[in-house]
Amino acid sequence: MNADVLSNCLEQAIPIVREAGKLLHDRVRSSSIQEKGKTDFVTAVDTAVQYFIRERLQKLDSSIQFMGEEQDNSSVEPDRLTWILDPVDGTTNLIHGFRHSAISLALAEGEQVLFGVVYDPFSEELFTAQLGHGAFCNHKPIHVSDVQTLSDSLCSVGTNPGSRDQADAAFRRMRAIYDCCHDIRRIGAASIELCYVACGRLDGYLEHGLRPWDFAAGKLILEEAGGAMTNFHGTAPFLYGDRSDIMASNGHIHADLRFLI
Repeated sequence: MNADVLSNCLEQAIPIVREAGKLLHDRVRSSSIQEKGKTDFVTAVDTAVQYFIRERLQKLDSSIQFMGEEQDNSSVEPDRLTWILDPVDGTTNLIHGFRHSAISLALAEGEQVLFGVVYDPFSEELFTAQLGHGAFCNHKPIHVSDVQTLSDSLCSVGTNPGSRDQADAAFRRMRAIYDCCHDIRRIGAASIELCYVACGRLDGYLEHGLRPWDFAAGKLILEEAGGAMTNFHGTAPFLYGDRSDIMASNGHIHADLRFLI
């Protein structure tokens, strides 16, 4: 995609995401809940945000594909330009009024994310990145921390409650990292946790079984902020795969994290 066209897409997508963020404050819709699984929920906010953003993005350029959490994505062609949306990352947080949820939107071509937007309307923080142009929070440049060792780090370890069969392994990883770092945090929204590594609030984050919409935008924001993200085996996660195990860091502690898990 031409750089000017890409920049124009970013400029137009940001106000769309900001406007959609107002819907996350609707407590009536967030109380309208359907179960996709025992611990996997969708609210009327999720569906309303996805509809709102999809409709407006298609008006910008109908030739760009759309992948969203709350739809069937089997017809998406991996090599074409694709919007990748998580309308509410942290739906369980939203249901409980735990004010850490975000809209995560990325534009990708093949396995390359071209730009990403993560908006947390509760903190009013907008994280953005365009490939090759750095990462920003509310238009101010951000960078990962300069923590050099795991022993000096603050890390987040996700539990992916939809995969309870992996709980023992997840908590073993959490304990192994806890024993080697300052402390553990758990926010419950992968996009926010990736952005917190990007801006230096966290030094590392890992979670098993994430979907592309959970990490696509956050991956670019993190990498443009100087960080690193791989799967647990040390290779790049696939945007068009089923699920990925994600390990993100400021880069300095990446090898130590991988050794522990």
